[in-house]
Amino acid sequence: MRLLIERKPIKVYPDPKRVIARFFFNGEERAIEVIKQVMKLSVTEVFDIISPLLQEYSKRHRSITKILNRHCKKVKECIEAAGFDYEELDKYHKLIIGSYFTHEYSIESAAFFNPSIVDDPDQSDLVEGERRVIISFRAVGEGHISSVVFRRALIDRNHDITVIPSGNYIDEAEVVKNAIYNKKLFLKKAADAKIDLEVLDEVGLKLEDKFDYATLRRLILDSKNLQETDLRKLEYDKVLWLSDTYHEISFSRDTDISDRVIFPISEFERKGIEDARFVRFVKDDGTVIYYATYTAFDGAMIMPKLLQTTDFYDFKISPLHGIGAQNKNLALFPRKINGKYAMMSRIDGFNNYLMYSDRLTVWDNPVKLQEPEFPWEFVQIGNCGSPIETEAGWLVITHGVGPMRRYCLGASLFDLNDPSIEIGRLKEPLVIPNNDEREGYVPNVLYSCGSIIHNGELIIPYGLSDYCSSFAGVKIDILLQKLKGSIS
Repeated sequence: MRLLIERKPIKVYPDPKRVIARFFFNGEERAIEVIKQVMKLSVTEVFDIISPLLQEYSKRHRSITKILNRHCKKVKECIEAAGFDYEELDKYHKLIIGSYFTHEYSIESAAFFNPSIVDDPDQSDLVEGERRVIISFRAVGEGHISSVVFRRALIDRNHDITVIPSGNYIDEAEVVKNAIYNKKLFLKKAADAKIDLEVLDEVGLKLEDKFDYATLRRLILDSKNLQETDLRKLEYDKVLWLSDTYHEISFSRDTDISDRVIFPISEFERKGIEDARFVRFVKDDGTVIYYATYTAFDGAMIMPKLLQTTDFYDFKISPLHGIGAQNKNLALFPRKINGKYAMMSRIDGFNNYLMYSDRLTVWDNPVKLQEPEFPWEFVQIGNCGSPIETEAGWLVITHGVGPMRRYCLGASLFDLNDPSIEIGRLKEPLVIPNNDEREGYVPNVLYSCGSIIHNGELIIPYGLSDYCSSFAGVKIDILLQKLKGSIS
């Protein structure tokens, strides 16, 4: 018999009005022609065009002039190829050129789903029994491109949830490329990405054991100039694209959490950032840092990555390495276990695995933890976010895929000191799609990327058929009792 759950009345829907101003480029040849046409305009003509444009779009974007100037600078080489000196351009020509290389993108016009939930670093000014949380979502826009967005919410003592309305603006972060690379790990990841091995051997011979982005970029550009074919040059470009997967991003301090979007940056994630699983991680010294594992997708290949932050303004991003860092569904435990980091994964696409590591970014030796056992999960089983520590053991919300590719949520319990020991597992789903949740971007799918326990209730945010998101709750003591009695 299935446990009684409470579906919360609140739903969080995608909002097509939430747009970002992104760089638009449809080829060097066309760009040069556009610039030549613009440069035929007088300063007066340019002002007459750009003035109303700025008035209109300043209502839709914070610092639109900053965005247009940045996009103009991105086509500096095309400006010079067209026969003009970028430094000599007046401010209005820079703005109008930038506008021709800018387009609006509605980040959540198609879907808004697969949420995870963590404590907000700021728990000030609350009354007893309240809790402030940050919820991350996978937002999908035109072309099925996924990004990570956030909402702040308040849970009261009665487990009622209020999601704070989003702000009027939404911003991408500034990208900082100041990573120091480990040559061995970098080249191994490049080989995994199927970059030509001869190119990697050549690059490896010219790099020190540790190197920075500027050094790599100079090396790649010099090597490209010696190549005769575009296909060969492309392999060198891929090396530079891979370096873009190591970076830091920073949001302006005057943004609300709902204003911030983590959008694909590198070519290896150009088709989307999928299913971020955030976890509040407590270090050995008691300090707190937030980690998230997510899947970067380039349209053909996936790359598991790690994101870390302490304040949700500044984020450090890097790929994950090792044979255990394959496929989707990586979920980090919220603390070390027996002195090692611990991670759940689904490296073969069908089963749950457990692995340990001394290094947060290197994962090897995965051990099978669970495989599909019940009819509602015969197709595959995986985690729905990081394990949650309880007195009874590690609680893991799972997903199972069954007939008609229906996704349901389940639950399992593992030993605190040795998570390879399964204490219990629900034989029936915890949450299944009801008639109001079956229709959407992808029908019959319930999915979550992280839950939280508050005042004796497990609160599960979940995506409804990959369209919008809602919440379900279950009494934690009843759930744990059921799990402890599920294995004889």
